[in-house]
Amino acid sequence: QVQLVESGEGLVRAGGSLRLSCAASGGTFSTYAMGWFRQAPGKDREFVAAISWSGGSIYYADSVKGRFTISRDNAKNTVYLQMNSLRPEDTAVYYCAAQRNTCCSRTYNAYDYWGQGTQVTVSS
Repeated sequence: QVQLVESGEGLVRAGGSLRLSCAASGGTFSTYAMGWFRQAPGKDREFVAAISWSGGSIYYADSVKGRFTISRDNAKNTVYLQMNSLRPEDTAVYYCAAQRNTCCSRTYNAYDYWGQGTQVTVSS
């Protein structure tokens, strides 16, 4: 069983930056693909970014491409999401997720483990 804990919650102005972290425990982190999803009030959970076990394959939603960067440090069992040029429409609860056996789905129900989420609010 893998436990995921996100951190980095914050309130920023449009154009600002935030870095989210997701620390994993209870499993072999380097064998999981990792993803970030987000969910705004009244909306479905949507894919943001994903990274393969080694970090060699990375995928982004079109809405964040060029602004967000996903990375991982397997020695620290942590995945990161660097968010730059934030927009009010990026406001959401952000979740990290771990996926076994395959990489790197854009659908949330393909992931096996989830964190509790962390709030990101971008003011205009």
